Amino acid sequence: MPNLQRIPMSSYQQPDASGHFGPYGGSFVSETLTHAIQELREAYARYQNDPEFLAEFHYELKHFVGRPSPIYHAARTSREMGGAQIYLKREDLNHTGAHKINNVIGQAMLAKRMGKPRVIAETGAGQHGVATATICARYGLECVVYMGAEDVKRQSPNVYRMKLLGATVVPVESGSKTLKDALNDAMRDWVANVDNTFYIIGTVAGPHPYPMMVRDFQSVIGKECIEQMPAMLTEQKVLGGQPDAVIACVGGGSNAMGIFHPYIPFEKTRLIGVEAAGEGLESGKHSASLQKGSAGVLHGNRTFILQDDNGQITETHSISAGLDYPGVGPEHAWLQEIGRAEYVGITDKEALDAFHYLCRTEGIIPALESSHAVAYAMKLAKTMRPDQSILVNLSGRGDKDIGTVADLSGADFYCRPSCQGQSVKGGEQPIKVVK
Repeated sequence: MPNLQRIPMSSYQQPDASGHFGPYGGSFVSETLTHAIQELREAYARYQNDPEFLAEFHYELKHFVGRPSPIYHAARTSREMGGAQIYLKREDLNHTGAHKINNVIGQAMLAKRMGKPRVIAETGAGQHGVATATICARYGLECVVYMGAEDVKRQSPNVYRMKLLGATVVPVESGSKTLKDALNDAMRDWVANVDNTFYIIGTVAGPHPYPMMVRDFQSVIGKECIEQMPAMLTEQKVLGGQPDAVIACVGGGSNAMGIFHPYIPFEKTRLIGVEAAGEGLESGKHSASLQKGSAGVLHGNRTFILQDDNGQITETHSISAGLDYPGVGPEHAWLQEIGRAEYVGITDKEALDAFHYLCRTEGIIPALESSHAVAYAMKLAKTMRPDQSILVNLSGRGDKDIGTVADLSGADFYCRPSCQGQSVKGGEQPIKVVK
């Protein structure tokens, strides 16, 4: 592993011209997609620093998404942990309920400028699908969303939201019926419809320029934090102008890269990505690509992936659909290799416990994905002083997960008798959890 001191973070410039983050990244695609990828590179190169494009992007973030999202001091949680002060970047308060909308707006703006009337996307937890359907409705674009059949069952509220917004949702029955399979089918669609279709990838993976482009659109998160945190820390009389640690969950890794990237030059701030340890890192039932994977090529880029000795992708597991992916963005692999970021695991049980804790302690229902980051922040805070600080990217809200949580908890949903035609004792009756 290279020595961090030999790579000054103040001069961090990644990726290179070919889309590589050190040995990771690049573009590994079929010949049929080569032209589409090149067309996208040229379009992004043209518009990424275009004043008119950026002005429209920031206008949409402010007036449609509701940015800047606030930072919240989780004071009660901090007191009960008895250590560092915990702050939450409230991406759950964005329109559509997660960070995904930031990136989707940027890519949809590119689609319009490139004359692509049809948009496709893949989704796991459904938040990227909802964000894509939302912006397609706003811009008048046709929208098709691929989603693993297993995720369709566990994220049924988001499936209905996408349909309400006019999207066509395609359940994918192949493989493990989760995010990687949805991405495979979306790629096949793109190959067949390159002339009129724009593929909005939801994470910092895929062939170049996607890892860079998605990171750039999501970096608004970290840029806002750098502006917001000094005042927050001063108000709470906490040392330092920036947090001692920034924590985010990592599946593909877009929310993490969005908050990490602007903080890379701040070498006193630890960057900690939290992967889904599932039933345990040694159980084989997890989605911890960086901790348990190895270098390989998946979905158009070289990164760390979960694979067997023959290079075949192994099945993953996580309580959270958005982390249930056998790879990770190539820039995360590079940040781990140079020692600038560290990656840890949180189990399903720990994430579920953190979900319930935040609900009952702060009045915030977090996404199960975000609950992984909250769980690790609670662990870490206990090892730190009260005058130190942790910033957690609360990447999404948990409305989409209440069916999963209720099912795991053996609980019922309740509604008024008018919901279904028969009353029960107490004037309410249970309704079946939709799976």
